[in-house]
Amino acid sequence: MQEFLYYNPNGIEFPLPESIVVTNKLIDYKDDNFIVSNVSMTNTELVANEIDFYINHSKDSFSKKIKNVEKLYEVNAIRFDLAQDMVYSQQVSNKVLLVCDNEQKNELLKHLASNEFDLFHIQEEIIKDVNGHIGNLTVIVNDDGKDVNLNVDQIIWFDEKELGTKQSGCFDPLKSSVDEVLAKIRENISNYEYKKFTTYDKTICQYHERREDICGRCADVCPTVAIEKDESNRHLKFSQIDCHGCGGCVSICPSGAIDYTPSNRETISYMSRFYEDQIPLIIPDKMDISSLDIKLKEDVLPFKIEGEKFLHESTLLTLLQESGSQIVFYTDFLSKGTKDSISILNQIYKAKYKKDAIIVAMDQNELVKALKKVDFIEGSKYKLSNMEMNKREQFAIRLSNIVKDEDLGIVKTGENVHYAQVKVDESKCTLCLSCVGACNVNALFADASDNTLRLNASVCSACGYCEVSCPEKDCLTIEQDIIKLNPTWFKEEVLAQDELFACIECGKEFATKKSVEKIASIMSPIFANDPIKERTLYCCETCKPKIMMKSYMENKGSYNNPQGVSL
Repeated sequence: MQEFLYYNPNGIEFPLPESIVVTNKLIDYKDDNFIVSNVSMTNTELVANEIDFYINHSKDSFSKKIKNVEKLYEVNAIRFDLAQDMVYSQQVSNKVLLVCDNEQKNELLKHLASNEFDLFHIQEEIIKDVNGHIGNLTVIVNDDGKDVNLNVDQIIWFDEKELGTKQSGCFDPLKSSVDEVLAKIRENISNYEYKKFTTYDKTICQYHERREDICGRCADVCPTVAIEKDESNRHLKFSQIDCHGCGGCVSICPSGAIDYTPSNRETISYMSRFYEDQIPLIIPDKMDISSLDIKLKEDVLPFKIEGEKFLHESTLLTLLQESGSQIVFYTDFLSKGTKDSISILNQIYKAKYKKDAIIVAMDQNELVKALKKVDFIEGSKYKLSNMEMNKREQFAIRLSNIVKDEDLGIVKTGENVHYAQVKVDESKCTLCLSCVGACNVNALFADASDNTLRLNASVCSACGYCEVSCPEKDCLTIEQDIIKLNPTWFKEEVLAQDELFACIECGKEFATKKSVEKIASIMSPIFANDPIKERTLYCCETCKPKIMMKSYMENKGSYNNPQGVSL
């Protein structure tokens, strides 16, 4: 396999590096395989149509174009090398359910060969539910008052209702045409493949096995049944075959437990390095750039992405700082997570640099205006070598480089992407560390060297589980939806501190002073008539049973048996 191919039947005005095979005759390479090509007419792993878009629209000099075209090939090679979107296949038979009226049925039958499908026909009004996925669909229908399961592999549903939009394998001819749907149905029967678009780390998930319904935003924004909540076990259920690959779950995940397999955080970091001293123009795959009539001013370089919804505050800040420039984002839709992330970054950049970080353009007219406005931002460039940190850690380090030793005020976060400040009333905290056990992103932690409870606010995911877990009333509270742009936000803050209490029998330190005093204040009135029991309140786990047994033996079994009943 060779790496790069550039094809243009009319040739190219400037030479390309030797690493790129340049041809005006594809037939010369019909038996060769390539990793990246500018066209889809070859045996290529990845098609990069932004290459011709850049060549045809950029105002860069020929010398810059030569370098930048090579960059675009290298960026796509990294995308290919680091992609984790493995391909799977699903067996699909010819069992097809047709949901429509009789007139639509008769029209569709005209397009079918005899016995082409094992076809079932029903009216829409008897459908009660649809479950499963393509190749294994179950449609529950009402048959004279009884529920009957119809097991099919695909569904053709005229004027498809919401029940059919969640699972894979349901197609509406009114959204395209009968011929297009039938072509898709036939193609699926011969070979249905799907990709794994997400990875999941349950150890930092804010839903997994939590006692309270703290999160689950990924399932809430998922347009299909690709992510669902198992309420009984507090687990997330993933169905990769039903995933559209939009990435909305990635941008809204507070901790970074879900990542995007075609281009994860690490991949974006590596790709961003090629945009140093370039102005990134983010273009999702779904956006048609072939018909755009625009000019790209000097140093603007396309940054092609797959799904339009997976970029979040950490990946966007990576591209901003690696390039040292503002970003133009050309998209006709913003996910909830990406929209809030852009708002957060624009507030930060306005506070620091008096400019927006990201300019969103939703059509050609807005794109033209954005390309005139976008520019480099002096002093904004920053390189981060460690790419294996989680989402919040990476964002915190990059943000701290912007803040440095300044106080830039407070950023208000949105209703979908949350940051927060944990506060503790030290007079009520017993250092039981329930909050530390509840925090799975290490924002809250204990330091045994000085018996403190500490907070790193910059990596807090604002889930609120620490507040739910705290046993003391009004002890731990959370100030939601803020980022404080000052140096203290990124430093360990001591929330509470206490002395250790020494056992009155052996002198071993076994608990905090406040926790012992609290238990004693509750139990002492109950043990008021029994000095031995009262003394045990101040003993360690080893001495407590010892003095109880000693007292019992000294009293010859009459301990706690004032009536002298035989034991």
